Amino acid sequence: MCHPPDNLNDALAEQGIRLREDQVHQLDRYCRLLWDWNTRVNLTRHTDYRRFVTRDVVDTLVFADHLEPGERILDVGTGGGVPGVVLAIIRPDLDISLSESVGKRARAVADIVRQLGLRAPVHEARAESLLQRLEFNTLVARAVARLPRLLRWLRPHWDRFDRLLLLKGPAWVKERGEA
Repeated sequence: MCHPPDNLNDALAEQGIRLREDQVHQLDRYCRLLWDWNTRVNLTRHTDYRRFVTRDVVDTLVFADHLEPGERILDVGTGGGVPGVVLAIIRPDLDISLSESVGKRARAVADIVRQLGLRAPVHEARAESLLQRLEFNTLVARAVARLPRLLRWLRPHWDRFDRLLLLKGPAWVKERGEA
């Protein structure tokens, strides 16, 4: 019988992910803060290390590989801070901002970011309103909305960002056809 890993190091090793010790420590603190907040505010369904690593860390590493040092990144609809907080931990060379329109989620993530000592402002606003006054190199989004809706929201702001990186599930092919 296979037992799930009971610590972050084991869960990372299970996926073949190697991070610096300080990054693992920060990710572990993030997990604990996220899971503590999650008892009061619905932020994540991933409440064990295996799911956190296989879903949140692996997904974020996909984004991280496509970002250049110094890029200005906006995490659209950050929810519980993925991928933005995880990116801020594993890629401190990026200029990351997080947007979340649901006030209680934004305040929870802002508290997590503050406790972790990260430089990643959390905006209690929709990405579209931020894009009216700010510019970014890259927008990243995961599990925000179906592709046609997301593109409709962002279309008026194409000139405010250079590219959009989306992590979509298996339904993306159908969504692409609808977009």
